[in-house]
Amino acid sequence: MRLPFTKMHGLGNDFVVLDGVSRSLPDLAPHARRLCDRRFGIGCDQLLVVAPASDPTCDFRMQIYNADGSEVEMCGNGIRCFARYVVDRGLTTQEEIRVETGAGVIVPRLAGDRVRVDMGRPVLEGRRIPVDLDGLVMSHPLEVAGERIPFTCVSMGNPHAVTFVKKVAAVDLARLGPAAEGHPFFPKRANIEFVQIDAPDEVTVRVWERGAGATLACGTGASAVCVAGVLEGRTEREVTVHLPGGDLAIEWSEADDHVYMTGPTAEVFEGSLEL
Repeated sequence: MRLPFTKMHGLGNDFVVLDGVSRSLPDLAPHARRLCDRRFGIGCDQLLVVAPASDPTCDFRMQIYNADGSEVEMCGNGIRCFARYVVDRGLTTQEEIRVETGAGVIVPRLAGDRVRVDMGRPVLEGRRIPVDLDGLVMSHPLEVAGERIPFTCVSMGNPHAVTFVKKVAAVDLARLGPAAEGHPFFPKRANIEFVQIDAPDEVTVRVWERGAGATLACGTGASAVCVAGVLEGRTEREVTVHLPGGDLAIEWSEADDHVYMTGPTAEVFEGSLEL
């Protein structure tokens, strides 16, 4: 079958978006790896599928496949592209939508040329993140590729491990990232963030994403960094997160304990591929 697609990105974290509302799609799990492949497919960090919601309180359901073919719960940059896509394609006339994800209901809202997303409450209890430890997991040391690294762990619908360093540019991400991602401490693997504090309201971050490797941006990762920074007393509740692909504005609200992420999206091109 001929499969129409749209290529999008959020700060360089790139996606292939497929419309499963206007047309019936086959099971994409066997095809995800090839579609994401940058040489033999379209090329992207993740495949996003716009699907009908099974939850009657939601407008759409988002399915996410990593470049390695694994299906995951949530993607922060992806949900912004998802929201822009359904509005621009006329699948909804609402500026705020409720999206059913593997991490629960996420609520993005268009805000001019950017999208603001209610990411919900962070999960801080170890077994629910999940990690192999009970309670709050803060500055917990792990042996990673011969180094002892302290991680603060947070779930933003998917597991994150955050560590603070003096200079992110000096981090050997290609060596430490995969070793940390697959550490036995993380039963479902983890996204890994290395963070440099620039000011109480400003940080620079490099990310190794679970199932995708080094990416230019990660919305759930930026959200987890804000939470970890507050927990460790390093940052304020509102921070600008500098990522290789650009900046995200993150707020961990005291009023409702929700994390809010605001950032841009971009459409790159449309096409079709024989599946």
